Amino acid sequence: MSVARVTEITATSEKSFEDAIQQGIARATDTLRNVRSAWIKEQQVRVEDGRIASYQVNMMVTFVLE
Repeated sequence: MSVARVTEITATSEKSFEDAIQQGIARATDTLRNVRSAWIKEQQVRVEDGRIASYQVNMMVTFVLE
């Protein structure tokens, strides 16, 4: 029997949503063992001077407890 836990992570990138997701997953796997999936809960951009300054994602990361 497996037991999993879900934690919410926010990641930001100046490049793209994809890069923000990659950075968030990379950081999560540095800290958490047995990461199995992630659900992208929200995406948003920060705008400065009429241009996109950064991309942010809020994601729910699932990992299996040992």
